[in-house]
Amino acid sequence: VLVPRLAPPHPPTNLLGQTVGQRRPLAAATLEPVTMATGFVSVPLKKSSEVDFAKPLSKFIASTNPSGEAQSEYTRAAEELSKLRKSAVGRPLDKHDSSLEILLRYYDQLCAIEPKFPFSENQICITFTWKDAFDKGSLFGGSVKLALCSLGYEKSCVLFNAGALASQIAAEQNLENDEGLKAAAKYYQFSSGAFQQIKDTVLSALNREPTMDISPDTVGTLSLIMLAQAQEVFFLKATADKMKDAIIAKLANQAADYYGDAYKQCQYKENLPKEVLPILAAKHCIMQANAAYHQSVLTKQQKKFGEEIARLQHATELIKTVASRYDEYINVKDLSDKISRALTAAKKDNDFIYHDRVPDLKDLTPIGKATLVKPTPVNVPLSQKFTDLFEKMVPLAVQQALSMYNQRKADLVNRVIGQMREANNLANGVLASLNLPAALEDVSGHSIPQSILEKSKAVIQQGGLETVDQLIKDLPELLQRNREILLESMKILDEEESSDNDLRAKFQQRWQRTPSNELYKSLRTEGGNFRNFLDKAGQADNVVRERYSTHRDAIALLCHPENELNAAIPSGNPANSLQGTEVITILKSLLASLDETKKERETLENDIKLQQFDMSSAFLTALAQDGAINEEVISVTELDRIYGTYTQKVQKNLKSQEELLSSIQMNHEEFSKSKQSNAEADSREEMLKKLAAAHDQYIELVANLKEGTKFYNELTEILLKLQNKCTDIVFALLLALFIGTKHPIWNKLLAVIPEEFKLRWSSIWRKCPRPPVQHFLSEKSYLSHHSFSELNIFLVVNNSDSAIFLVYGIFICLY
Repeated sequence: VLVPRLAPPHPPTNLLGQTVGQRRPLAAATLEPVTMATGFVSVPLKKSSEVDFAKPLSKFIASTNPSGEAQSEYTRAAEELSKLRKSAVGRPLDKHDSSLEILLRYYDQLCAIEPKFPFSENQICITFTWKDAFDKGSLFGGSVKLALCSLGYEKSCVLFNAGALASQIAAEQNLENDEGLKAAAKYYQFSSGAFQQIKDTVLSALNREPTMDISPDTVGTLSLIMLAQAQEVFFLKATADKMKDAIIAKLANQAADYYGDAYKQCQYKENLPKEVLPILAAKHCIMQANAAYHQSVLTKQQKKFGEEIARLQHATELIKTVASRYDEYINVKDLSDKISRALTAAKKDNDFIYHDRVPDLKDLTPIGKATLVKPTPVNVPLSQKFTDLFEKMVPLAVQQALSMYNQRKADLVNRVIGQMREANNLANGVLASLNLPAALEDVSGHSIPQSILEKSKAVIQQGGLETVDQLIKDLPELLQRNREILLESMKILDEEESSDNDLRAKFQQRWQRTPSNELYKSLRTEGGNFRNFLDKAGQADNVVRERYSTHRDAIALLCHPENELNAAIPSGNPANSLQGTEVITILKSLLASLDETKKERETLENDIKLQQFDMSSAFLTALAQDGAINEEVISVTELDRIYGTYTQKVQKNLKSQEELLSSIQMNHEEFSKSKQSNAEADSREEMLKKLAAAHDQYIELVANLKEGTKFYNELTEILLKLQNKCTDIVFALLLALFIGTKHPIWNKLLAVIPEEFKLRWSSIWRKCPRPPVQHFLSEKSYLSHHSFSELNIFLVVNNSDSAIFLVYGIFICLY
């Protein structure tokens, strides 16, 4: 959270330097040296604390590998890895290809060992600490850094340094010769690809918020900047090679687009160095001016003299903007003189010879675009000299064998279970087409069919209508409870944001705290998602109520005593005359047998799913005995031992079902020929179907309602956590505000703040729960870096002692 501070007005500008509204101040940071003539941006390297790979890896190697020459070899490899890291990140690196090669070799080695060692907090726990590349730190707090036990984090940071060093090497190239241009383009594209790779993978690699320099937004912007610079280098090369002006204009126009996109992305990023924004704005204008200039040459060749002048005038305006606003970053005198000479000559020729009309800029045909660059994909190995230090490591073979075994097991289990489920679908389809067992349930035409009695008992056992009525009654209360928690959470943010907006409107540029609407953006997005969930859940509840209303009468009938239920069912049955006949007896027997085969498959499926066997010991034993793993032989033998019996039972079951279905179909033909139909029988059959459907709907409704109740109860816990987040961040904002009141600058500002705002703050403050004092004194206190990161509390210390009041104020302002 940026503490508001008094500052002189600083009107923000767009790419052309025009004032467009308030812009947040950029945090102070330094760029690598920028060439004044060209203004290429390079990225500073991250710094890391020392890490020892040797001890934890050697311990793991000793525990998983038999002693001997191999174990000694892997131990030496672990020591070499520690040395490689020290060479790559433990010392200053020269801006040379050899330094980049060391970084890439270390990155390749990290990628190679990732699947070979279980890097995690509960196995091989190595903590990697890296500082934010763009954070200068302060007198008391030091620079922002993050320590994680994550190899993915280490990889991201190393790749960041590879991209940063590549940008520095590119900036050092001599762009006056062809080799320098080619090298610069190659390094910038590699740098762009490295940053793009981090953007795509960092969140999944860390499973938590990274430091700002490797956050997806920041590295995405850096990737685009590097891509723009690579495109500019190709423009310079095309110019040096004296290619056609039409091509050069398109290359320049594409570069201008890249720079413009990069400018938009980093316009409101506080963590990037302050020099970046004006350089990108200047480059956008310069590339547009170059595109206009070369397009003017093309139009002159086409004898469009008026258009030539219009494009040169546009180029002149762009260069004037750069010279007036960004001259301290970019030197455009040579380009300005070239365009000025061309414009003077064009005007002179047109005034005395051609007299061609000069069109308006808006009437000109847009200049085309041509891109020759793309981010270089990060495909390991990146180093041409890479050799895996753990290439012969034994656990890799075990892991590979386990992976292949698990794949074989999954294929076998899925195939067998798939066969059984297909058999169920086939049986259900055949019975449905024959209207069985419904056609056999009521051959007497007077008593309640046994299946209906069982369905009635099932409904009564689950509570009947009372269960559904109670669950439906509870849903609106649960929904309303969650809505109120969400509403209260957003209300806390709304009240604080309203105060912030009012004060910002009153004090304008003097109120330079980060706007609340930006601080709360993620929370409001989260709240909006939950609001959508609740709306959809409410709609689903209505659907359930409608379905219940449709079937309620039939469900109520199932809840009646047997005599009342029997009285409600009409008499009559087309199969009445078949009662006790041999065909009925045979069909019932066949259907009972078919049910048994289904139950048997269900039991088999559960048993197959429960089978577990750890193959690690088998593969390690084989490795220790034979020196290699014949995965196929071992896996096939073990799978046959575990699942062979089940496979035979499944095939026997499927064969039995096939015979049963054939007999059922044959006997059903005889049954169908013997039935007679009448109105009473049809009415009775319709009622029985309705009762059967009511039972199915009841079971589904109860399941849905219980699931909905569980959903609302679990969502309540999640929403309470969201509410805590909202109160935490508002509490932190107000805490920072109260801490700020100890500073003389704040006294000046607060002296003129109306009393109504102070009362509103007090009201919001009272709604925020106070953490216990001991929490602030624990090792995971608000004074630790991680706690401040989680609360998004950041203080901008500009040559002041605000940090003192942060530490001091926490203890004196809370209680």
